[in-house]
Amino acid sequence: MATATETSARGAAPHPDVTSYSDVNRDILAILQRPGKGWWALFGLATAGVGLMFFSWGIQLVKGIGVAGISKPVGWGVYITTFVFWVGIAHSGTLVSAILFLFRAPWRQSIYRAAEAMTVFAVMTAGLFPLIHVGRPWLAYWLVPYPNARFLWPNFRSPLVWDVFAVTTYFTVSATFFYLGTIPDIAAAREAATGLRKKFYQFISLGWRGTDREWHHFGKAYIFLAALATPLVLSVHSVVSWDFAMGITPGWHATIFAPYFVAGAIFSGMAMVITLTVPLRKVFGLQAYLTTKHYDAMAKLILLTSMIVLYAYLTEFFMAWYSGEEIERTSFWDRLFGSYWWATWTMLVCNGIVPIMLWFKRVRHSIPALFVISIFINIGMWFERFVIIVVSQHHEFVPFAWGVYRPSMVEMGILIGSFAWFGFWFLIFCRLLPPVAIAELKEVLPAPMRRKEAVDHG
Repeated sequence: MATATETSARGAAPHPDVTSYSDVNRDILAILQRPGKGWWALFGLATAGVGLMFFSWGIQLVKGIGVAGISKPVGWGVYITTFVFWVGIAHSGTLVSAILFLFRAPWRQSIYRAAEAMTVFAVMTAGLFPLIHVGRPWLAYWLVPYPNARFLWPNFRSPLVWDVFAVTTYFTVSATFFYLGTIPDIAAAREAATGLRKKFYQFISLGWRGTDREWHHFGKAYIFLAALATPLVLSVHSVVSWDFAMGITPGWHATIFAPYFVAGAIFSGMAMVITLTVPLRKVFGLQAYLTTKHYDAMAKLILLTSMIVLYAYLTEFFMAWYSGEEIERTSFWDRLFGSYWWATWTMLVCNGIVPIMLWFKRVRHSIPALFVISIFINIGMWFERFVIIVVSQHHEFVPFAWGVYRPSMVEMGILIGSFAWFGFWFLIFCRLLPPVAIAELKEVLPAPMRRKEAVDHG
């Protein structure tokens, strides 16, 4: 593991204005105090969006699933598209917190807490859509495999059942990993809090005192969960990709789907980390902790995964041509020039062309430019899932079965509301728990700063 001096030399330490441990505590814990106008504006916008989502869902519950645009031949529409999108977003949290921890990447300390929280809330958001999609969520317990008089049992050979186990496992491990990592910081917040908030922190900090024995067990548990969570990055979205790859629908039945989906998940997830941390940096004044060095490292990872994703796009089109199967060729030609050409070209531009700008250091070091690029990437990745799911279904084997799917206003209200739902929980998290890791930031303070803190405290 790198020393503090070595880490600082590589640019991972906080800004030089951060001179001691007490500075870190003061600056990060200040976020948990009275929120400013920026936080309230974002929270009000998120609350309005959540209201729109539940209002739209309420209309569907009252009038039935028919108010959605789903119909033959497109049985999966905006709901499943958004489910796959949010599962993908969840992956970068585990990447940053687990894999980069195991490889001792020096730039993860300032961003991994927000990325872990993003993972938990993204899975919570994704979990809504299967319930919304079934139309009658009060009967969702029929899908649970328990002895019953209806003889309704899930088909364990179906990738849809694999999804349930994979996503549930991923959420459990990610939530446990996230909570474990926050315990030392919750204890720090406990010491500075008063009243009801102090009692809350006392309860969830599990009596943490920061002794050598506690740190020893904490380190062992943390590295164990990091090693356990790492395979989930590869496995969970691979299982989600098998929802499609196990089918015979043109454009789905391909072996490239597992690595393609994993790379796309990391690509979109890292873009979402930038989308979240840029306003966080501005609203709470965290410029000293979220520096251009951190954004440069994230931009390089986005650039790498964008090249993998673009390669997968080109491979799909090449294999459709090279296979000699007329239906595959026709299906991919329809993607480019058919009824949904606008969705395919949005996907290609946002995910393949826009990230090319990240080759330039000037762009990687421009926070506003990175924020705009991250928005384009997230739009492009949603349309990628739309193209895979909707466009493939609307143009299958037989012309008799072709049809055009048009999302309804109810579906669009729920889609927009899902982003608000995600933002709602993330904003509450920023007010209750430190969004930047206090304990690990102190580890990368340069050695002279550590000595100064020791002298200050006798």
